[in-house]
Amino acid sequence: MAGLSLALIERDWIDPLHVAAGLDDVEGRLILLSDGGPNARWSYVAAEPTRVERVPRAAPGPFDRIGALLGERAVTPPGAPPFTGGVVGLASYDLDAPEATLGGDDQDWPGLTLARHDAVLAFDHHHRRVIAAGRGEDPERAAHAADRALRWLAGARTPAPAPAPLADAFTSERPAQAYRDAVADVVRRIAAGEIFQANIARAWTGMLAESAEPFDLFVRLAGASPAPYAAFWELGDHVLASNSPESFLSVRDGRITARPIKGTRPRGSTPQEDAALKAELLASAKDRAENLMIVDLMRNDLSRVCTPGSVTAPDLFRLETFANVHHLVSTVQGRLAPDMGSAEVMSATFPPGSITGAPKHQAMQVIACHEAARGPWCGSLFLAGFDGSLEASVLIRTVALRRAADGWRFRTLAGAGIVADSDPDAELAETDAKIASIRHALMDHPAPWTL
Repeated sequence: MAGLSLALIERDWIDPLHVAAGLDDVEGRLILLSDGGPNARWSYVAAEPTRVERVPRAAPGPFDRIGALLGERAVTPPGAPPFTGGVVGLASYDLDAPEATLGGDDQDWPGLTLARHDAVLAFDHHHRRVIAAGRGEDPERAAHAADRALRWLAGARTPAPAPAPLADAFTSERPAQAYRDAVADVVRRIAAGEIFQANIARAWTGMLAESAEPFDLFVRLAGASPAPYAAFWELGDHVLASNSPESFLSVRDGRITARPIKGTRPRGSTPQEDAALKAELLASAKDRAENLMIVDLMRNDLSRVCTPGSVTAPDLFRLETFANVHHLVSTVQGRLAPDMGSAEVMSATFPPGSITGAPKHQAMQVIACHEAARGPWCGSLFLAGFDGSLEASVLIRTVALRRAADGWRFRTLAGAGIVADSDPDAELAETDAKIASIRHALMDHPAPWTL
């Protein structure tokens, strides 16, 4: 497939959420919804993948399948959308864990799901335009793929109002005291020199109301708290609904960038309280130390796939504000080594350091002592382009849903980074702040919003 042709067809702006709503009966509906901010200009909608592969957990070299699905590289011309087709992947956090070592109900998600898309709609939020991109072995086939993407625009419709609440219950899998005890145990392990930091999570489960669908949840999350890396993907009886603010990795033009999040405060109820919480987060020695540990971890991971001496951290502790929380975000960059591609990058860095701890593998062992399987949560959703580009998110603020005989079952988690001076009550409160938008979307009667 050397020299895949590319066809691009431009159309007037249509809201990507409306286009996705019109694809409810189309196989493999996928929407990657950006908030249109400076780091997330583009959204994408796709369906009808040409090939889908599901890789079980603990399979050797799972990310090697990316290259096999992509084939040989193709060129993306200047001015084209960043993603003009390729492989969309969903890597569960527990990708490398043997089935026998996992506990709890992670809804039987595969370790890795890969889908090849030769047709995609790209939505440019900055210039208010839609571009249908098609790839093919020759110009005629590329044009045919782009025309197929254009047909998805015809059914665009405003999402119907969803019933409220969407779920009958939002139940913690374990009591709050169990989480406090887990935090205290991790603090003891840190004091004993076993690890420096570990991200410990809580899980909540429930069922959607009989009249509700997973897309209703995604529409609420997108409307109430826009995020730069939101995603909705239907995979048969499994559905992912994510409202993530966090980038994992970005590879473009030979440069790799990671933007780990560590450090969180809730939004204030008044402007004065909100400003005080921002100032508190920026001044917090604990949160800055927690963030810096993950920066060092990511520098180590990136150095495995970058040219020696090229990995730097040019931006530390930048405060970014979202609908429900404030975060500290740092940037780590490097120059990708010539023989490294998407498969090697994912293999070297997965799972994301911001949701494991330091040292990574020891922290993951501690996490396994206190948590059941995570499934998609804190894994990654990624786009591997035909041109060698890679864009991957961290699947926080994410709900995994599975169709059962009695309806749609959901599971979601929220975690906190535990360090030497962590207070169990404060870390519990942080998980409550992080899960608030999902709890609200499922259980409350949200005010109307404009899509």
